[in-house]
Amino acid sequence: MGNCMARGGTAVEAGGVGGGGEDGKRRRRRWKAPREDQLGMVPGRIFSNDGRSRTAAVYTQQGRKGINQDAMLVWDGFGGEDDGVLCGVFDGHGPHGHIVARRVRDALPLRLMSAARASGVDMPAAAWRKAFARAYKAMDKDLRSHPSLDCFCSGSTAVTVLRLGSDLYMANIGDSRAVLGSREATGGGMVAVQLTVDLKPDVPSEAERIKKCRGRVFALQDEPEVPRVWLPFDDAPGLAMARAFGDFCLKDYGVISVPEFFHWSLTEKDQFVILASDGVWDVLSNQEAVDIVSSSPSRSKAAKSLVEAATREWKTKYPTSKIDDCAVVCLYLDGKMDHERDSTASLDNVSIDEGSVIDPSEPQEQEPTLTRNFTVRTVAGSAQEKTLAGMDARIAGVASDQNWSGLDGVTRVNSLVQLPRFSEERAIG
Repeated sequence: MGNCMARGGTAVEAGGVGGGGEDGKRRRRRWKAPREDQLGMVPGRIFSNDGRSRTAAVYTQQGRKGINQDAMLVWDGFGGEDDGVLCGVFDGHGPHGHIVARRVRDALPLRLMSAARASGVDMPAAAWRKAFARAYKAMDKDLRSHPSLDCFCSGSTAVTVLRLGSDLYMANIGDSRAVLGSREATGGGMVAVQLTVDLKPDVPSEAERIKKCRGRVFALQDEPEVPRVWLPFDDAPGLAMARAFGDFCLKDYGVISVPEFFHWSLTEKDQFVILASDGVWDVLSNQEAVDIVSSSPSRSKAAKSLVEAATREWKTKYPTSKIDDCAVVCLYLDGKMDHERDSTASLDNVSIDEGSVIDPSEPQEQEPTLTRNFTVRTVAGSAQEKTLAGMDARIAGVASDQNWSGLDGVTRVNSLVQLPRFSEERAIG
């Protein structure tokens, strides 16, 4: 299916972070947001490599490029809401991208809570748009001022989905993506609806902004189909996305951390939401991903099934390429995991190889090198632009292409070109 238009703008009526009424006020006063050092003890917060909650399953697999730079989050009961679920996928890039992604995973939800409380009791879609924008801005400021985390040439994407009752509120920067699996009105089959936009430098509105800020957008000679963002005075750093957390070498030249915001009003046909990093979307179409998740014999293993399918596609179609990291969150909208057959089991707060809060000052034994790692990327001016049709009115002038696949005219490159670290004298931004 093609991309969606945001449906409706109904205010959330429940209590907690987003609810109205006296009950909502009382519930919000009773619920206290945790500190970052307490996140590992929060019930219902999943950040593991392979886990499940009462509403979602998560899975990530390291590629062939060094340490896994993807991070994920599911937070049931977010903001004290019984039906509140916050999900996110964060794909790091650059030498410290894995630390940036995990930092965003831990800190961004707390920034969103703070922004939501500042907006008052009633939270319609317009208010959530402002809350997400404030939270993303505060997150980027946090990274810029961090005393020990170097984000000059490192950063992360972020796709976040907040489910409150019958509403989905989504914010996105970079090229991680959210896709809805919805049942057809006739026939009972599943269709894919893309909920977010992949914000690449070849999107016309993105390229225009970057060029107005004196940034440059062009592709390298050996990868002519991959537009990148470059400084005005040097062929560096060659970022393959138009928006990201971090990447402060480019923040004065058009790369921003302001998210695109979308609102979707759920119907009984809507079954689940898939959030995934571009390692999945580079080799699987939206419809293929929805078909894999809907046919999984176990909801708790659906995310793993999708990652394994993407890995097989990498090996089959690009046998000489280094497989990208893949991360998936599958959020089931009926709130049931395997029809509650294994409701007594939980992997809440289980982490196979990482803690909840990453200390950037700790040495990283698997620090990735700056050698170029190969990843599939989209083609300028064609499939990527066409995916944008029908989305937010602020992104216009592109054509429609239903059931877009990352396999259409791709080339294998990395998010960040291998280039020397800039000297402090040249570090602008």
